[in-house]
Amino acid sequence: MRSSILYVLIHCLSFCSLVGAHAQTSSVNKPNIVFIYTDDQRFDALSLVQEAQAAKARFPWFKTPNIDRIGREGVRFSNAFVVSSLCSPSRASMLTSQYNHQNGIANNHTVFTNTDPTYATELQQAGYSTGFIGKWHMANQRGPRPGFNYSFSFFGQGKYHDCPFQLNGDQIIETKGWVDDVSTDSALAFIKRNADRPFMLALAFKSSHGPWSPPERLANAYSEVKLTPPVSEGVDAPYKGKVAVNRPRKNNKDIGQKTIESQQVSWTAKNDKMIRNYFRVLKAVDENVGHILDLLDSMRLAEHTVVVFTTDNGYFLGEHHLGDKRAAYEESMRVPLLVRYPAYLPPGKVVDKLVLNIDIAPTFLDFAGIPTPHTFQGESWGPLAEGKAIPWRKSFLYEYFYERNFNTPTVVALRTENAKLVVYPGQEEWAEMFDLTTDPNEKHNLYQDLKEIHLNEKDQYRNLPILKLKEELETALEEQKRLVGFKIPAYADTALRDSKGKYILDQRNPDRDKIKNE
Repeated sequence: MRSSILYVLIHCLSFCSLVGAHAQTSSVNKPNIVFIYTDDQRFDALSLVQEAQAAKARFPWFKTPNIDRIGREGVRFSNAFVVSSLCSPSRASMLTSQYNHQNGIANNHTVFTNTDPTYATELQQAGYSTGFIGKWHMANQRGPRPGFNYSFSFFGQGKYHDCPFQLNGDQIIETKGWVDDVSTDSALAFIKRNADRPFMLALAFKSSHGPWSPPERLANAYSEVKLTPPVSEGVDAPYKGKVAVNRPRKNNKDIGQKTIESQQVSWTAKNDKMIRNYFRVLKAVDENVGHILDLLDSMRLAEHTVVVFTTDNGYFLGEHHLGDKRAAYEESMRVPLLVRYPAYLPPGKVVDKLVLNIDIAPTFLDFAGIPTPHTFQGESWGPLAEGKAIPWRKSFLYEYFYERNFNTPTVVALRTENAKLVVYPGQEEWAEMFDLTTDPNEKHNLYQDLKEIHLNEKDQYRNLPILKLKEELETALEEQKRLVGFKIPAYADTALRDSKGKYILDQRNPDRDKIKNE
């Protein structure tokens, strides 16, 4: 059984109590919206992307036919990013269409108290039946999920097997089975209950967050496939071993949490079990996405239902000798984004414009014909998906704020269509600059080349392309900071620094690093 009998009965009872509470509005021009998102899923952890990468694909054996359906029957955004690569901050940005220096969530241990409009509150007020199912993850926040008529959600990270859920912010339901199977069953029931009215369903999977524990049916999947190390595995991040962790963390039994004590053995070899489990849980997600799509087809809802698939952030699997996310490298900040809306969007289209997680909320409202609140900082990518030529961003600001117990420093970055500038406030010597056209794997920090140009010789190098690129990126970064009102918020965690404002050196062996999950 995928879930307990009690859980099913509670769903039926809750439906009866909620029917009278739903606003009754015309469904004309109000498509249903199904928003599916995972946790920590790399942009290339889709077979649709692996196929596009061809000979450069690192995981050609990983197949996601059901998720791929959304892209094949709709639109894939090949340059989708998050404005901060961390679970809770990204989830808050998707809800509020705000950067994290503004929406109150800069880490994984703060509850969501923002009272600004969200896509959920606006759709709810417009007569949508709104449901949230699965992983909320704003710290261990309990209670109703703001803006949602219905919620069936767990606390914090939950657990992969037999996870307790909270129904409508009140009753605790003990479930049996694999957590994302349980969430999917609840989502299927929600769709069936609300098929006669416009509905908005947010289905948030626990996968692929560590420590990874796949369902029994996939326990041995990918056991024989060959794992390929990333080409940037030997290129360390400049802050590696240089940021002290405030408090020691208990070692997790999962290999993904163990200390890497030597670079003599590849990151990939050391984390073999973790990598295979990472893809096993994502394979189970693909199966569950198939169940959702099949139900929409069988109920003849697919034509007028917007289905969006994405994740909260990317994930390192050895790039720059890193696990986790947070840093401003591509594998961390870049995410999958697919949309299907058969009534309006063409099938099989690929859009390469820079789209962000703060664009999701205004896009939902755009599809529903609802005005965008002035507090939103993102833009609807609906016209891009339709193939319309509209003015669009050429760059964006990325931010990550130091989080206690983790050794990634505060990061501010500018990402353009073909280049990237990364700065670490207080540590100018760690700055990075990449030409993504010639160096998509971010192996060659152009700032190292700049160090070879003496300041007193700058005039003779005025027209050097690298100097022009540096000046252009620095100017664009300052402009982006101005446009979004960037600041380091008071609610961000404080790192251990010396009297000069420099990060205190990590007292562990600087050649070691930890993969952490929160």
